[in-house]
Amino acid sequence: MVQLNDNYLKLKAGYLFPEIARRVKVFCDAHPEAAKRVIRCGIGDVTEPLPSAVVSAMHKAVDDMASRESFRGYGPEQGHEFLRHAIAQNDYRDHGMEVADDEIFISDGSKCDCGNILDILGHKNVLGITDPVYPVYVDTNVMAGHTGEANEAGAYEGIHYLACDASNGFVPEVPKEKLDVVYLCFPNNPTGATATRAQLAAWVAYARAHGTLILFDAAYEAYISDPEVPHSIYEIPGARECAIEFRSFSKNGGFTGTRCAFTVVPKTLLAATATGECKPLHPLWNRRMSTKFNGVSYIVQRGAEALYTPEGKQQVRGLIEHYMGNAAILRAAVQQAGLPVFGGVNAPYIWVGTPDGLTSWEMFDRMLTQANVVITPGSGFGSKGEGYFRISAFNSRANAEEVARRIAAL
Repeated sequence: MVQLNDNYLKLKAGYLFPEIARRVKVFCDAHPEAAKRVIRCGIGDVTEPLPSAVVSAMHKAVDDMASRESFRGYGPEQGHEFLRHAIAQNDYRDHGMEVADDEIFISDGSKCDCGNILDILGHKNVLGITDPVYPVYVDTNVMAGHTGEANEAGAYEGIHYLACDASNGFVPEVPKEKLDVVYLCFPNNPTGATATRAQLAAWVAYARAHGTLILFDAAYEAYISDPEVPHSIYEIPGARECAIEFRSFSKNGGFTGTRCAFTVVPKTLLAATATGECKPLHPLWNRRMSTKFNGVSYIVQRGAEALYTPEGKQQVRGLIEHYMGNAAILRAAVQQAGLPVFGGVNAPYIWVGTPDGLTSWEMFDRMLTQANVVITPGSGFGSKGEGYFRISAFNSRANAEEVARRIAAL
């Protein structure tokens, strides 16, 4: 009989967000009247339409596909040059960071890239992953066989968990142990925390001293308003020798359903072979993309390119202001309710301590059944997330204001 990948059997329960969807469906099926009032502030999915500059560019790209002279078939697996150049110029070189066009790799999502990057990394790396954390970082390593079994608390053997809590501002401290691969996400999902320049510099210094690879998830960098908070790991000198950066158009351009993102792999980034030779990661990621991916569609890439036009940049700012306006409303409501609250300032997520000693899932049930609001239980992000829940600001203004009223009533 065919054998399966036993590593999948080590995964704990279901992936967080499908489990939330399942519980919400059970409630809605049992309470059809209440179901009409349910407002979803759980999964971080955008709600506002695509920027008009993107829509126009995609319409034009569709017209291109209708003519033999301008038709596009297979594009470069790494991404079309027009988009790679726009990204490298606007997001990096215009801000004083050295990133070449061909160090940009276009994909259909940062979530995919955070898992796919494991294809070019070895099985014996010592992993450092924050707790709480975006579940994909842990689960993809489990699937790849990079961990042992999970204990009763859900912690996997082989992962060094970097504790994040209120005492350290939800920013992990540089460990004394030598780690080979470290996942950092700022602005953070789920806590909304940001790292200072000094904190990121300490991590870069640690990585360079120990030969550590930092996998830096900057999917929410567009929401940073504090000029002192770095938008990219490459703002830190030396980061090109120790870091890969993941970014996405999902949350700044509303591309959650359109699908487009990119990963930056500097040519100066090296890793060791089993025999101790140092080899660059850039050609390996290039080979991986060429072998396993046929590229993001031409139409979508033209839409992403439009985000970098003057009109596109202005419309992105409008989207960010909308969602951060929601975050301010929700954060204020939680504060007025007397609950400990974090995030919601440089990030679209509000991280809230549960009241009355409730567990995270108990709070989920309370919000769903009594307020008809879907939130995300903190324990789904790791053991250190227990006692917290996350509220997403991705919603209409009317829904955000209604959720604020319900929180006050509850």
